[in-house]
Amino acid sequence: MDSFGQFFKVTIFGESHGPAIGVTIDGVPENIPLDEEDFAEDIARRSPGRKGTTARREADRPRILSGTYNGFTTGAPLTIIFWNTNVESQDYLKFDDVPRPGHADLTGNIKFNFANDPRGGGHFSGRLTLPIVAAGVVARKTLKLHFNPDPEDLQDGEGAPAALPEGFEPHDVQIHAELLEIGGERDKEKWDDLLDRTAKEGDSLGGIIECRVEGLPIGYGEPFWDSLESLLSHAIFAIPGIRGIEFGDGFAASRMRGSEHNDPWGPEGPRKNGAGGINGGISNGGPVIFRVAVKPTSSIAAPQKTWNFATKKDEILQIRGRHDVCFALRTPVIVEAMTAIVLADLL
Repeated sequence: MDSFGQFFKVTIFGESHGPAIGVTIDGVPENIPLDEEDFAEDIARRSPGRKGTTARREADRPRILSGTYNGFTTGAPLTIIFWNTNVESQDYLKFDDVPRPGHADLTGNIKFNFANDPRGGGHFSGRLTLPIVAAGVVARKTLKLHFNPDPEDLQDGEGAPAALPEGFEPHDVQIHAELLEIGGERDKEKWDDLLDRTAKEGDSLGGIIECRVEGLPIGYGEPFWDSLESLLSHAIFAIPGIRGIEFGDGFAASRMRGSEHNDPWGPEGPRKNGAGGINGGISNGGPVIFRVAVKPTSSIAAPQKTWNFATKKDEILQIRGRHDVCFALRTPVIVEAMTAIVLADLL
């Protein structure tokens, strides 16, 4: 239920307002250099503080509980936790009776017989993307070890430097996601004003993110159930608030002719990229390109009608708390992490 992957298996745990959240990763190769500072850059990219993001502030410092020794992974399961220190749970206590529009208050309670923790969204919260970002850091290091290792980082069984295998060909696999638009607006210079106006209206905005994987060799992904698109889609849709994904030409392909959409082959690989770098569910050597639709934040200050299950009447709900005007602003690094996790599993 809370795990993804067969060989690089990622399991998340915790609740938004519980003592801690975290991740356990099974299948991490041994001898990857890893310490807590390695997570700082990606965690900072996910953190709030910019215009349009939540006022909740957490230290978000990772603590490695298992799976490393003397600064290197051991091959044993790797567990990382983050303590929750800045919680305001009183804002969430009434949502058993008055479920918020767009949230998992009602569905979670029905599924788990009203044992669900509603505080901050509980286990359904976007805060659970923090340990996913941490897992993404480890996944990127796993990809680098496989495709393009630094010779000084390689060790043999006794901790001495190890040589690269004869005939090894390095590949510089790079994963990068960026926000293309907010609320339908692609002009970044207009984003600040749009965020300000939306916040004053007590409303929220969605966005579209594009992710590119450069340098991935041919052959990653399996036909049908475990195609590269299937696994990426599975992982991406696990991010709270994702509403759509398209690869390459995406939905526009349905309005094209085959002569327009097909990617002719050349000596260096596909000459264009209508397929988004994937043929038959398998990477084709071109850039893997996909776009993700992120919904507007469900928690908004503007009044919304919902049903009060205690009084059995409609009720106007105004949600208090600290929420993002547009959580798509903090989502690109999460998309990158999910992508790295999928590729690490496919190794």
